[in-house]
Amino acid sequence: MTNGKARINQLPTGVPGLDEILGGGLPEFSFNVIAGPPGCGKTTLAHQMMFALATPERPALYFTVLGEPPLKMLRYQQQFDFFDSTKINTCIRFINLSEETVTGDLSKVLARMVAEVEQHGPGLVFVDSFRSVVLSQEGGRSFIGLQEFVQQLGMLMTSWQATTFLIGEYFSESDPNPVFTVADGLIWLRQSVDRNSVVRKMEIVKMRGQATLAGLHTFRISAGGLQVFPPPQLIDPQKGLAVPPVAVRLSMGVPGLDEMMGGGLPRGFSLLVAGPTGAGKSVMASAFLVEGARVGETGVIAAFEQRSNRSRGPVLAGLIASGRVGVIDARAPGMSVDEIATLLIAEVRRLKATRVVIDSLSGFELALAPTFREDFRESLSRMVSALASTGATVLMTSELEDRYDDLRFSPYGTAFLTDAIIVQRYIEVDSRLLRVMAVAKVRDSAHSNELRLFDIDDGGIKIGPMLDDYEGLLGGRPTRRNRSNRLAGSVDA
Repeated sequence: MTNGKARINQLPTGVPGLDEILGGGLPEFSFNVIAGPPGCGKTTLAHQMMFALATPERPALYFTVLGEPPLKMLRYQQQFDFFDSTKINTCIRFINLSEETVTGDLSKVLARMVAEVEQHGPGLVFVDSFRSVVLSQEGGRSFIGLQEFVQQLGMLMTSWQATTFLIGEYFSESDPNPVFTVADGLIWLRQSVDRNSVVRKMEIVKMRGQATLAGLHTFRISAGGLQVFPPPQLIDPQKGLAVPPVAVRLSMGVPGLDEMMGGGLPRGFSLLVAGPTGAGKSVMASAFLVEGARVGETGVIAAFEQRSNRSRGPVLAGLIASGRVGVIDARAPGMSVDEIATLLIAEVRRLKATRVVIDSLSGFELALAPTFREDFRESLSRMVSALASTGATVLMTSELEDRYDDLRFSPYGTAFLTDAIIVQRYIEVDSRLLRVMAVAKVRDSAHSNELRLFDIDDGGIKIGPMLDDYEGLLGGRPTRRNRSNRLAGSVDA
């Protein structure tokens, strides 16, 4: 007891991301339901938590009913990394209730469970599938009703100080069901097919005694089991990396660009580099990471474009190979912004990275399942804020259609999310395409408003003179200066 209040111990589930959305962990001795349609991952989630939590001091009983027999279930579950064969029949025991269940008599099912619990004294109890118990009761004769059965089971497990999980195939939490009423916690798993992607989501419908993260949270099933991706949260500077003052500026690694930006990019800022295909966005992003490595910083790049590390340049390829720049390959189908943000932030923490590149937002959107594209801007805003709160400086590239008659910063209306903007584009002069760039925005900083010509060669980006001074580049031939006016058209941020 603390200040007259009972203290509820929270158990770590062993499922990455799940403790965060539960509000710190699973309440010990709670009576929980894991529900959802077939194939959504209920049994895998139950096994992953069981293998993480079961110990000789806190053994587990896993009751199987009319679903998969234990041998068949174990055959598939042992393919996951969390499976530990040394725990089977030592601190984890499987018990088949099929004989009691087929009678349709819930009192026999309860009596068998009571006998096993009294014999083994488990700290964890799983019933899979509890839905099968319900269906068998509907076709048979029972001396106790379903609601009474659930209430008695819940009271018995609590009195024996066991944390209990009922796993069942349910399709809607709105259905009137005594199981949902009695349960302390209700974890709902969902899955849907979105074109060529399978999207899985989890919701903590209720968890008594603690605040949970509301809403649907995406998760993925891999060889490691389930991984849940909560929305990225702002990191407390007291716990994470402190955000340095704006006065500290980073060099971009492109000669002349720092001066255009008023002394470089302020540390902790987010920068958007926007331009059409081939304008040099990825080259600038590579220079940004290479410059960081030159001064002893590590970086991370989230790669959404179909290119190899070597195609990013030999210097950056070497940094990636040596581990000084981490790569998040975010081209798997059906990803969510929260999943990518989780991977990015984890890599930033692992490397203590101070420079992050997202190349590009266009590829980012295409990597998402269609259902996640609807709120792309809002999700991206959360991700950029969370990355900035780590103290990292973020550079994002954005693919733009070069319309020649207007100046656009982002097709998503996301320019307002960033602290600085560099725009690149082409102009046509005397039947030649030339590249120009401008610094459109650096928050709280004086910066150049010049339109500067630039070229790209084996050494990277070379910034040239202002647009009005390009006659020398063309051998003094007459030029049409009004071409520069095409850069001053309407602006769509």
